[in-house]
Formats: sequence, structure tokens, C-alpha cells
Amino acid sequence: MQEVVQSVERSLSIVEVLSEYDEGLGLTEISEKVDLHKSTVHRLLYTLMVKGYVQQNEDTNKYKLTLKLFELGSKKVEKMNVVTAARPLLQELMEKTNEVIHLVVREGTEIIYIAKVESQNPIRMYSKIGKRSQVYCTAVGKSMLAHMTDKEVLNIWNSSKIEKLTEYTITDFNKFKEVIKDVKEKGYAIDEQENEIGIRCTATSILDYKGDVCGAISISGSIISFKEEKIEEFSKLIIEYAGKISRELGYRG
Repeated sequence: MQEVVQSVERSLSIVEVLSEYDEGLGLTEISEKVDLHKSTVHRLLYTLMVKGYVQQNEDTNKYKLTLKLFELGSKKVEKMNVVTAARPLLQELMEKTNEVIHLVVREGTEIIYIAKVESQNPIRMYSKIGKRSQVYCTAVGKSMLAHMTDKEVLNIWNSSKIEKLTEYTITDFNKFKEVIKDVKEKGYAIDEQENEIGIRCTATSILDYKGDVCGAISISGSIISFKEEKIEEFSKLIIEYAGKISRELGYRG
């Protein structure tokens, strides 16, 4: 096991302490909080100032963080791609369930499939990258609607082409509202052959670093392999993996 570089560890400790004090801290205060001699702290602070991470107020002599760490973090977030962040976790989820895993984003009243991991199951689904489906009749769509206000849900419903795709498709808005309420309480949504006969799905949403919904993932399979008794198990997995992807995107809620 490699040893921790002491000077780096101490510098980061100082940064972490300063992050808690917007008005800054004096040398003695920092020294006490990180439990280091003032001469050591002064030397480390000087290096952090030279590199632009810390600044000193000339009037109060207090040290505080600059925005450089924020700038570096913002660059990381801006470059983060939801597909890049999700792909290895989608593969892992497929291997645990042996069902098809989808990643989607929403555009208006539709969801768009942007990533798909096939399973070894011989029964294939019609979904493909770039395909669009209506929000109201998919588990991924309902999971994203559960994060919206009642007014936003109503607007999407009124703007959608509501039709009975299968005998199980929900076309009554009052019943649909009850479904969305249930999704909010449980944290996941279910598609019981509403979009495609013979296919069952469970899904939940992905959140970005701001806490906004940026997509959703689902486990989809034939009702032959994805039996009702697997819903609870798979729903726990989908919540777990959506959380992992969200954390990869910077979500810390």
C-alpha cells in the first residue's frame, strides 16, 4: 500500500477547513483546527496562494478560498456525459439481472433511448438507440414525471397523443395521477405491458449535480423471464444503480 504524501494531505486539510468559513480564518485559527504548527501552516498557505487556491485579506490578514476549486469542478461537470458515466454501470446492472437495460432522456412529451445494453435472453425487444416513445406509457417516462409539479404533469398529458397502445395502457388522467403519486412514494415506476405486450419494465430517474432530472434508466424484459416476483428485487437494483450514476454526475443529495 502506498504512503500518503504528508504535505499534500495537510494542504487538503487546510482547504477543507477554509471551505467552511466564507469570511476566512486567521493563521492561529487554522493552525488549531488542523492541529499543525503555525510555521507549517504558513508555509502551506503560501504555496496554496501561489497556486491561486487561497487568498489573504490585507486588512484582516485572514485566509480564504478563491473560486479556483469551483472553476476546476465546473470543468469536470461540463465535460461529464451521462452516457459515458452510465455505460459501465448499465453493463454491470445487465449482468446482475440478465435483462435489457435502457438509458433515456426526455424531449417534450417523448423519451429518447440513448443507450441500451442487451442481455443474453433470447427474447429481443423492439427498442433501439434513437427510438422515441411517449412519456405517459413508459416506466422511464413516469419516473421522470414523478419529479414534476402537478401542473407540469398535466401540461405533458394534454400535449401528448394519448392512445391505447395495449389493453393495459392507462388513458384516464385521474388514474394516471394516482400512478404518478405511487411512483413518488416508492421511488420507481413500473410499466406493466403498457407500451408493448409481453414486456415488463421498472425504472427510476437520474439526477445531475444540480439535483435536476437528466434522464432515467430501466430494466426491461419479457414477462416470461421478468416475472412479477422479481419486481421488488429489480426495483431495489434500479434505485441503487440510478443513485450510482447520479453520483458519477456530481449529485450529492
